[in-house]
Amino acid sequence: MSKSKTIAWTVWMIASIFYAYQYILRVMPNVMLDDIMQQFHMDAALFGQYAGVYYIGYVLMHLPIGIMLDRYGPRKVMSGCILLTVVGMLPIIMSDNWVFPIIGRVLIGIGSSAAILGVFKIIRMTFAEERFTRMLSISVTIGLIGAIYGGGPVDNMCTSLGYQAVIKIFSVVGIVLAAVTYMLVPEIESTSQKSVVADVKTVFTNSRVIFTCLCAGLMVGPLEGFADVWGKSFLKLVYGMEESGASYLTSMIFTGMCFGAPVLGLIAEKTGRYLGSIIGAGILMFATFAALVAGFMTEASIFVSFVIVGVCCAYQILAIYKASTYVPEHVAGLTTAVANMIIMSFGYALHTSIGFVINAFGGAHDAQAFVYGVTIIPITLAAGIIGFGVIAYKDAQLKGAKNAV
Repeated sequence: MSKSKTIAWTVWMIASIFYAYQYILRVMPNVMLDDIMQQFHMDAALFGQYAGVYYIGYVLMHLPIGIMLDRYGPRKVMSGCILLTVVGMLPIIMSDNWVFPIIGRVLIGIGSSAAILGVFKIIRMTFAEERFTRMLSISVTIGLIGAIYGGGPVDNMCTSLGYQAVIKIFSVVGIVLAAVTYMLVPEIESTSQKSVVADVKTVFTNSRVIFTCLCAGLMVGPLEGFADVWGKSFLKLVYGMEESGASYLTSMIFTGMCFGAPVLGLIAEKTGRYLGSIIGAGILMFATFAALVAGFMTEASIFVSFVIVGVCCAYQILAIYKASTYVPEHVAGLTTAVANMIIMSFGYALHTSIGFVINAFGGAHDAQAFVYGVTIIPITLAAGIIGFGVIAYKDAQLKGAKNAV
């Protein structure tokens, strides 16, 4: 392997490992829900805010960090952002006031945004354009291994070592990862965009891009609403499962997405039906969560269904790619960042909405309240499916008009 290829693969792997690390931090509230609520005297609504503010930091910094990656390269930006996630974890072990862990959660979100943007940037800088979807799918698979280890295995670590000890361990891991990133990632020269404002305007004024991203955001509930935070407690209360079993089943969504990222991408690539693949994935997710909140599922069917839901959650990769096809090539990279920013912003809205509904109908220890809260997920899925149906219809009309000309 040539030196340039070695550098490309090394940089890509480090970015993918950072993506896995931030995924562990993202799903930690799911595992530590009871401990954090007890330590900081939170109710379900406040905990929903705590879990959801991650997405505020994550989303608000997408454009600034994307521009910084263009200007300064991934070495400095990614190293600094990894350290920022470590700082964000410290209030859990250094404070008893709920304000500080919420601020820390925002910092974790800000730092984490550099992970996926770093992956986007590095793939576009070091690999051929036609390999973008394939390399991104593999990165997502690596990242989701982190999400899986943020479920059952971290839950077991919390049980045996205590949740504060687990926070300390992952803080040390973050410091080591930041040092490795700074030492091994070379200074990669990146072409500076001369008119950032004009490029941003090009993306945000493209109605097809924005509508595609909004519809994709409506469909993130199974991953960012359920698997990230509320899933384990829902299965414990509504289906009477043990804690370890509930954590394990929730992690099956991430396991399924590990397979789904490359598989769903390959199906869409071979058939050329990106929108059809997204709509099909949405229908399967809707059917699963409608049955789940209706109480029709068994432990065995939940296992199988969550793996399928995980596969379907890879629709996000297809949606981000599809959005990038609606713009000129020179802003395709920026469009992927904007698309991910808009899609992820729905995570905050979902966490907050579910938390408020649970709190309004009886609180975090009431099974029926959880049913009402999680019902938000199939409702938003249905809206997203309808939206993508409209997009597919409009695209077919445009294609027909072009062929007629």
